[in-house]
Amino acid sequence: MLSSPKKGKSVNALAVRQRPPLSPQRAAEEQFKRERLHDVELLLEDLFVREEATVKKILDSLYDIGAINIINKKIPFPPLNRLLKSLVGLPKPIAKRLLVRWFQNKCPELLSRWLFNKVRF
Repeated sequence: MLSSPKKGKSVNALAVRQRPPLSPQRAAEEQFKRERLHDVELLLEDLFVREEATVKKILDSLYDIGAINIINKKIPFPPLNRLLKSLVGLPKPIAKRLLVRWFQNKCPELLSRWLFNKVRF
């Protein structure tokens, strides 16, 4: 159900665009592409579960690099900068668990969509 139009918007601007129906061959191709994309996503999920140690090491390295970059960018005062860099490892175990969970849940879909966009012309 469409909501009421907002100020300055016409009802026609809110109308949903409908695509013309696809030919049976084109519809079959689109279905095939969706299935293959889903296969890629499942394979990536499996890869990230099997290679969890590798994923943890990658995320650990990225955490270290990101923390140093943020501290260098936000804290130019050298004594405070050095102090914060020495403390950056304290929240690392918690952050690593959250990052691994997020990575395993979100990354296969994001990566498969990115790869799909790379093969589209």
